[in-house]
Amino acid sequence: MNTSSSSAPSASSKSKAMIGSWKAAASLKRPRGLRPSWRKVSIIAIAAFMAACTSVPLPPASTPGGASVPAGVRPGDAGPLPPPRLLGKSRWVAVHWSELPGFEEDSLFEAWNAWIKSCERPGPVFAPLCSEVRRLSIASAQEQRDWMVARLQPYRVESLQGSADGLLTSYYEPVLKASRRPGGGYAVPVYRTPATLGSRKPWFSRQEIDTLPEARAALQGREIAWVDNPVEVMSLHIQGSGRLNILEPDGSQRVVRVAYAGSNEQPFRSVTQWLADQGEGKMLAPWVESTKVWAFKNPQRVQQMLWSNPRYTFFQEQPLSEFDAAFGPKGAQGVPLTPGRSIAVDPGSIPYGTPVWLASRGGAANLQKLVLAQDTGSAIVGAVRADYFAGTGVDAGLLASRVNQPLRLWALWPK
Repeated sequence: MNTSSSSAPSASSKSKAMIGSWKAAASLKRPRGLRPSWRKVSIIAIAAFMAACTSVPLPPASTPGGASVPAGVRPGDAGPLPPPRLLGKSRWVAVHWSELPGFEEDSLFEAWNAWIKSCERPGPVFAPLCSEVRRLSIASAQEQRDWMVARLQPYRVESLQGSADGLLTSYYEPVLKASRRPGGGYAVPVYRTPATLGSRKPWFSRQEIDTLPEARAALQGREIAWVDNPVEVMSLHIQGSGRLNILEPDGSQRVVRVAYAGSNEQPFRSVTQWLADQGEGKMLAPWVESTKVWAFKNPQRVQQMLWSNPRYTFFQEQPLSEFDAAFGPKGAQGVPLTPGRSIAVDPGSIPYGTPVWLASRGGAANLQKLVLAQDTGSAIVGAVRADYFAGTGVDAGLLASRVNQPLRLWALWPK
């Protein structure tokens, strides 16, 4: 679901549209090849979220000269606000820092690491600030906060119709067992992009890839590795990237990253929605495990289930150093994602590399924190829409499978 305007692939595949498949939720999600799918939010939940997003009152403060500052206004945060800004799909409304829930409480060092990553490929607006961002990497959270207030202006992100309420979902990097050779239970290939991918649009569907000699011939020799479970491979396709714990021909094990390299550009269809339409009920989160249980009980229908989603994702293998292992795959901005501090956005609403204040309350997580817009996904569309990078492995997957909740965003733009 790489919809990036950058040369780098997006990590949020969702294929962020594909997520719809996982999170048996309201209506949309993602795959790294795609992403939409979400639980319905009740009026009560929305009301609670709205209450949580109101300004956080701050104690009275004093300016260096001793003049008092009105309650709820931070030193350096008084005075007239700039006019609204229009950015393609969104409208930004300037606010005081006191509107940002939890601004005084966030431990900023993790977000600063993500910001330094953004400075590896900054846009023209943020490039002039990067030397200061790097110097502040060893500063205290209070010093970092003071610098943000002095140098940045927060804008509440709204739709063009004036709504500040949106949707937060989440994605992660799965870890799968794999083998360089088929056999011993490892039968489902993970493919590199075929040489003929651009020869037809869309390329062959998932069913055609499995059945047509022409499609199979185009993928012959393009296998990176084989995995033992087709549902886990579907999960990899949806997320758009992952790690393979590979059994090599010499018997050794090593971990590599497989990053999004392209797709067949077929539409994404939610597997969990297909199961619901077949009368199988909702696959409880995490959808991978519940769907694997269903597949074990219904082996004769597994192929039909997989073919219900025509979308297919191709990958590129990347080495994984000890340093790289601490970060996620590269997002659409072209920099590695930081667990818990990177989000995928619609770049038509929020430009890549923008620091963003995120506020979201739900059954899965209560989040009030600084994040960086570093990725996108085909299902991540609209002004107040984000996909939260939860990290790598089982625990991250559990969190990602549950996040489908109300959202508010504030873009932090240079003054």
